[in-house]
Amino acid sequence: MPVLSIFFGIIIRMRHDDHPPPHIHAAYQGFEALVEIRTGNISEGHLPKKAAKIVKEWCFVHQIELLDNWERAQRFEPLERIRGADYDD
Repeated sequence: MPVLSIFFGIIIRMRHDDHPPPHIHAAYQGFEALVEIRTGNISEGHLPKKAAKIVKEWCFVHQIELLDNWERAQRFEPLERIRGADYDD
């Protein structure tokens, strides 16, 4: 599963041809969650409160890039990396 971004120890991934609604997979210190791109809400799994808040805010900031990647993933095209919440590349 391609990695889109890594920040504050949180790893953000997206699968090719995944089920709707558009979402990302977030992992942090053994926790994993599916996070809806449009709302930033966790639909499956769990993240610690602080990590969940960071991911939600990051989703809002990068929503267009994430939805563009979602469309690429549905077509099995390469995905673009996205700048992390800590502004590391």
